[in-house]
Amino acid sequence: MKVTNHAETAAAPWFHDLGRLYREQKWLALWAAFFGYLLDAMDVLLYVFAIQTLKAEFGLSNAEAGFVSSATLIASAFGGIASGLLCDRIGRRRTLIYCILVYSLASGGTAFSHGLWDLIFWRALVGVGLGGEWSAGAVMVAESWPAHQRARAVSFMQSGWAIGYMSAAAVAATVMPAFGWRTMFLVGVLPALLTIVIRSKVQETEIYRTSTRPTGSLKDIFSGVLRRRTIVATAVATAVLFAYWGLFTWLPGFLSAPVSAGGAGFNIVKTSGWIFAMQAGAFCGYLNFGWLADRFGRRPIFAGYVLVAALLTPIYGTLPKWGGEWTNTGLLLLGPLVGFFGTGFFSLFGTMLAELYPTHVRGAGQGFVYNFGRGLSALAPLAVGTVADHSGLGLALIMNSAFFLLGGVLVFLLPETRNTDLRATQ
Repeated sequence: MKVTNHAETAAAPWFHDLGRLYREQKWLALWAAFFGYLLDAMDVLLYVFAIQTLKAEFGLSNAEAGFVSSATLIASAFGGIASGLLCDRIGRRRTLIYCILVYSLASGGTAFSHGLWDLIFWRALVGVGLGGEWSAGAVMVAESWPAHQRARAVSFMQSGWAIGYMSAAAVAATVMPAFGWRTMFLVGVLPALLTIVIRSKVQETEIYRTSTRPTGSLKDIFSGVLRRRTIVATAVATAVLFAYWGLFTWLPGFLSAPVSAGGAGFNIVKTSGWIFAMQAGAFCGYLNFGWLADRFGRRPIFAGYVLVAALLTPIYGTLPKWGGEWTNTGLLLLGPLVGFFGTGFFSLFGTMLAELYPTHVRGAGQGFVYNFGRGLSALAPLAVGTVADHSGLGLALIMNSAFFLLGGVLVFLLPETRNTDLRATQ
């Protein structure tokens, strides 16, 4: 792969001309992917705020409630891999539109659930859209931005997840107490309106349009030099996705569970407020990761993030048990740090995976690695829920630290890809 020289970095600064935010295709592509991912996160995470309510209404155990989230992640693996292949064939833009429609309509369908299997069906369909939207959006942004700004652009797209998490918290705190959980899920249909804007404003990426090589397949990403990259990158993604979903799926439940069950004993409004603060930290973590990764490299910054996340997780999970009167303050202060380091590193995948694969298999490679790892991480919510049934939620969350550490070690088995010119990989 060709590496750019640093003369390119003398170009105009990141926010040099605000008018470009509404005119240039690289910005339009970024906004489309950002809002697509933001609303995707909101629809996915509405469920985690409704866990305690749904457990009570349908008589679910922690393990069963965790299995619903696991179904979402398993389905997201299939959706993401299929989307990666599809966007190599029909384009990044069209695939993004289809995925947004899927997760929006499925979120609304959740409102009509009447038991465990209804929940599993609709949340699995949400998962298909979740995996697919990330695959198409991340490739579109990576191909639209120059090498010296790519990590920052992808990080901004990825930060939509934190804003989506906060949006889910706000919707849960305002809609669910007043109108019930069914109305809350109906709000999840609104993201479908975004597809109208994408169809009218966003163009296909130039790199995809001008590519002359025939579209590849999953077989190609396991051939030659790409085979080792695919295997190692999938292992990295699996490790940190397991840690993330094991931790963040259960955080609202942890904050709202009674102290006797290993939780913090908060009500839904207080839980939403603490989650909001945590996701504000996550938003900053995403943006800072992009700037640091463009300056110092992808691998060392990723490793630093997950190492700190591994250290903070057990402290956060045991605060209700040991914190006494300082529990509320400790959870509020540590929350933004957990969000910063425990989620900000995900910007690596939208950036580095695009730089590891040539254009004709970029969607396939990026879609497979991230979403296969996400599928395997589907065991995390179930595992944490099962442990929580026996030992309490706080202790169950601690098991995720080992997976953060594993991802930080494995990333050094991949090549450093900073300053890779994607135009040279067509």
